[in-house]
Amino acid sequence: MSDENLLTRREFTVESALAMLAGVTITISGCGDDNNATPAPTPTPTPPPATDKTGTVSTDAGHTHTGAVITAAQLTAGNAITLTLTGATTHTHTVALSQTELTTISAGTRLSKTSSTDSAHSHTVTFN
Repeated sequence: MSDENLLTRREFTVESALAMLAGVTITISGCGDDNNATPAPTPTPTPPPATDKTGTVSTDAGHTHTGAVITAAQLTAGNAITLTLTGATTHTHTVALSQTELTTISAGTRLSKTSSTDSAHSHTVTFN
């Protein structure tokens, strides 16, 4: 044999390893069972933004008043409030609304409330 066809030990090892791996299939798989994948969480729906609620003031003693407006900020805050009914030149009335009543109004449920008495009469304010 001529020296030109001889392999070094290193070349022989590389060629042997490649020959053995030529028919080998390598399979890579993930860990665990994909059939038990955790489902994506359901997003929580965002409630619609609060809007101002305007109440209807009854006509009593021959007149009515304005000012029965609960702002969106007041509804969102949820604290008890007092509205001042104006519009009559000689007097005003107030309507006190509790935190529970504001929640009821915010939910769209009809609520009627009697105002304070002034000049010997009161008014009924109805929301929704």
